[in-house]
Amino acid sequence: MSGAPPPAAPSPATPRSRIAPNYAPLPVEIVAGEGAWVTATDGHRYLDLLAGYSALNFGHRHPALVAAAHRQLDTLTLTSRAFSHTLLEPWAERLTALTRTDLALPMNTGAEAVETAIKAARKWGYDVKGVPADQATIVVAAGNFHGRTTTIVSFSTDPDARAGFGPYTPGFRVVPFGDAAAVEQAVDDTTVAVLMEPVQGEQGVVVPPDDFWPAVRRTCDAHGVLLVADEIQSGLGRTGTTLALDLWGVRADLTTLGKALGGGVVPVSAVVGRSEVLGVLTPGTHGSTFGGNPLACAVSLAVLDLLETGDHQERAKILGEQLATATRALVDDGLLVAARTVGLWAGLDVPASDPEHSVVGRTLCERLLARRVLAKDAHGATIRLAPPLVVREADLTWATDQLRDALVELASGR
Repeated sequence: MSGAPPPAAPSPATPRSRIAPNYAPLPVEIVAGEGAWVTATDGHRYLDLLAGYSALNFGHRHPALVAAAHRQLDTLTLTSRAFSHTLLEPWAERLTALTRTDLALPMNTGAEAVETAIKAARKWGYDVKGVPADQATIVVAAGNFHGRTTTIVSFSTDPDARAGFGPYTPGFRVVPFGDAAAVEQAVDDTTVAVLMEPVQGEQGVVVPPDDFWPAVRRTCDAHGVLLVADEIQSGLGRTGTTLALDLWGVRADLTTLGKALGGGVVPVSAVVGRSEVLGVLTPGTHGSTFGGNPLACAVSLAVLDLLETGDHQERAKILGEQLATATRALVDDGLLVAARTVGLWAGLDVPASDPEHSVVGRTLCERLLARRVLAKDAHGATIRLAPPLVVREADLTWATDQLRDALVELASGR
């Protein structure tokens, strides 16, 4: 026999995931959570600065929310909307009171709520405003994020969300976010609504000029157009107010809510607004098997208990000032290009030669992960922070210290 070495033993096969690859998560597996902290399979605890894209505004496993879910699980979870149950009307009464609206229409996910608002606005346009059949248009903003259904991606300007999913739904006009004159120019006799996020979350916490929303409200009033605010990420305390539009003293005709409305326990969303608009959705025109189910209502009622005191909104405002001060210091020191904050929400731009196509945002999140901090890149060289509103002041200070260290390391090329 030759002196050739024996063949190498085959290496163990890498386990093949059965999950469709539509996400690229950071390399951490979470097994438990409490408040603003989670524990992973590696045994380490991590401070969660994403909070489920604001779905966990009240932290992981808030005791009041978990207790409400447990109680309801022992009695009734689902009836479908073919029948009523004892929590649906109280839930609608409490939600409309909190948001100062007339009617609430329960759904499940944020994208469903936006689709519902689009349908309601179009039907109102035909039935009430008198727009010719199938001619309704809606003005939307560049950089928007309202979900990923086929209709919604039809007016997305994000190529990753949009490309490859045509043919696209017509009827949308895209204008620059924050440009009130462009909104007015886009409105004509076929326009039924202006649909925008008060603050653009996915884009990197982009806050419009202070005169933008009052001007858009005036345009909508002058032309008989609905103002539809997507508050799925920005609403329910995140900005230091119950709704983000409260910052500008503006009220929408329809508002979409979600994420925090279910407290991170169950998916809950809703459209709230004027009765003459939501009232056009009569039996058979729209529906949802799980929308407004007893379990969802029980948890959501407990969420409303937390919001009605105003304590969490005030906490977001105060801690948001701490976050703004810390991130502005990072800009002053040249470690960040820009820091945009509103309430307990921040979009941070990291230095990069090509911000739009850079992976430095992802790299920074990986560096933060190594320091036991969970964050998410928004796009390119931007990351966003959205700590639970229950985060402790000391933990927030520690987190921004970790952010500084990670940025110093990134800048030095280590």
